[in-house]
Amino acid sequence: MSNNYLKGRGAQQNKTNKFSEFIYETRNDFLEFCRIEGEQANKNKTQYIPIFPKTIVNKVTSPDIGMAFSMNPYQGCEHGCIYCYARNTHEFWGYSAGLDFERKILIKKDAPKLLEAKLKNKRWEAKTIVLSGNTDCYQPAEKEYKITRACLKVFLKYKHPVGIITKNALILRDLDILKELAKDNLIGVNISVTSLSEETRRVLEPRTTTIKKRLEAIRVLSENNIPVNAMLAPIIPGINSHEILNLAKVVSEKGAVSFAFTVVRLNGAIGEIFTDWIIKTIPDKAQKVLNQIKECHGGTLNDSRYGLRSKGEGKIAEQIHNMVRIARLTYFKDKSFPKLNNKLHKQYKDGQMSLF
Repeated sequence: MSNNYLKGRGAQQNKTNKFSEFIYETRNDFLEFCRIEGEQANKNKTQYIPIFPKTIVNKVTSPDIGMAFSMNPYQGCEHGCIYCYARNTHEFWGYSAGLDFERKILIKKDAPKLLEAKLKNKRWEAKTIVLSGNTDCYQPAEKEYKITRACLKVFLKYKHPVGIITKNALILRDLDILKELAKDNLIGVNISVTSLSEETRRVLEPRTTTIKKRLEAIRVLSENNIPVNAMLAPIIPGINSHEILNLAKVVSEKGAVSFAFTVVRLNGAIGEIFTDWIIKTIPDKAQKVLNQIKECHGGTLNDSRYGLRSKGEGKIAEQIHNMVRIARLTYFKDKSFPKLNNKLHKQYKDGQMSLF
């Protein structure tokens, strides 16, 4: 690992925002001044910044993403996963997809109120809304702000189906609400497990919960009749691609009823951020990994082709798909993720059952 590696973060730089009119550079003589004077040029602290959107539920139009609607209580994510596709969205807010994405977290305190207004709308017909399609709804900020918990209470109040995507065991804090949702088949949870190696997790996802705690979350949720889909994603050739069978076996044993995967893609600013990271973190494997990723995407890190962008193509991608097929046949043959209930919501729009 490089001597100038920034511990506790995924990105090792602030990539220039492509939408910015001006480019700000930190001058070397300023850094030298800080060294001589003993000042810290970069305190590496996380900022929580309140924002006030007018809406919270987003329609998902991409044809190869398995959700219709999503909502994100937070923009940016302190977990710092180096491969995260959501990094690019931080540029729309005027920040970098690099370190800013991990250190400038935008907080939507009005999310529960906006969600309730959406669910009460007479024109709204219940379809599963996913928390979160972009950044983790159980990232560290949730401990303080509890926005996700407040939103789950709204879903429960209106008997509305909700999905959750997370890699944080903090979800177990809200087991009381999740159990109530599960009684009416209104909840499905997706837990991300990228590796069984703590060493790999620490460099790929530096501020996430441990693998042991994630597996424990799958077990506890499953034992409480809350269906869990394990997200074995992304699969990165040369880093975790050899773990597919073991990952599938373990999450199945813990109670997951299905699993999904993607082949890593490094669109937009993420390609440069990931390349910088891997050269500093695992330099001996850097070029091999980058070349294998390119081989899965027609010779480029940046693949935007619908249908292929998350599946990959070529020999390496084919090997990944073959292992996934074997894993499903071996460990998930008689399991399936249930379709959530969207029939109850209409009765609860006005806060009470319409038959009364």
